[in-house]
Amino acid sequence: MQRYYEINGQGFNVRCKVYFQEKTNLKRAVIFCTGFAGHKDNKAAERFAEKLLSKDRHAVVVVFNWPAHGDDVKKKLVLEDCSLYLEQVISDTRERYGVQELYAYATSFGGYLILKYISEHGSPFRRIALRCPAIDMYDVLTRTIMRNDEFERIQKGKEVEAGFDRKIIVTPSLLEDLKAADIRQRDFLDYAEDILILHGTKDEVVPLEDSQSFADNNLIEFIPIEGADHRFQSLVHMSLATKYVIEFFEKQ
Repeated sequence: MQRYYEINGQGFNVRCKVYFQEKTNLKRAVIFCTGFAGHKDNKAAERFAEKLLSKDRHAVVVVFNWPAHGDDVKKKLVLEDCSLYLEQVISDTRERYGVQELYAYATSFGGYLILKYISEHGSPFRRIALRCPAIDMYDVLTRTIMRNDEFERIQKGKEVEAGFDRKIIVTPSLLEDLKAADIRQRDFLDYAEDILILHGTKDEVVPLEDSQSFADNNLIEFIPIEGADHRFQSLVHMSLATKYVIEFFEKQ
């Protein structure tokens, strides 16, 4: 089963989607964080939820829109708003579902944001799984997602719309904030045992080497998925990733 709901507060309106089997006696929640220009109706999140809930009826999977993503009310993406949204989802999930254990599964831009958050606030998660995390989000956005002419406009102080199927307004201040918040310069050794990184060897958006180097530097378990692209569009690759994530979440 699934349903939509909103988390409202001063200055924010986080739109969420939850997958569940049971409404009571819930034990754990997985917060699924989508990538750049993603949204709460993410198909990968849906497939993951179906697989997890078929094994664990006492879990829920929560997906939400980042600021300025999907049908979020904000028009421009601000990095600090992302931390606020994630913080609200964490707090609301604990209270709304009464769960003691939180897990995170994040992809691409979502992976960057999760790492940024725990480096600044500590980790509320028992386990964190990252698929193709955008370790150097500034580089990914300026070199891969944005076209050359868009980057040139940004350098002139203008805004651009960038993305894949959907577009996000990118401002010069966002790029400045991404450049300043370089998670490669931060230490994640205290969280290493509770983090798993998966990355496709054919990723065309985020360099495999970035994840490998980051994992090596922080002693994080790293699993390359042979032949997988950035979105893991192959059902075989996606099923394999889901298997690794669920096994990692269940590890004692």
